[in-house]
Amino acid sequence: PCLSSRLAYGTPVTIERLRAVDRGEEIMRRLGFREFRVRHHGELVRLEVAPAELDKALRREVVDELARRFRALGFRYVTLDLHGYRTGAMNEVLKAVTSEP
Repeated sequence: PCLSSRLAYGTPVTIERLRAVDRGEEIMRRLGFREFRVRHHGELVRLEVAPAELDKALRREVVDELARRFRALGFRYVTLDLHGYRTGAMNEVLKAVTSEP
């Protein structure tokens, strides 16, 4: 998959940002997640996991590990998207902008 699709619209694509996403996705795999996305929003990373894996992602020890590891990658804020993983999630902002009156 193209890692640049993990960056928020308007965010310049750089090797450092792509590397952070790639390393973040490796962290998720090593923690046993199977269906997920790491979304880069500057200082904020938004983690999407499959709804079936949400309980696991919310376990205290997993939350602490995710926060520690993603902060080590340079993210100030580590968030979990409660809607879960879904394709096209980065396009939701475009739909909201184009549907405003």
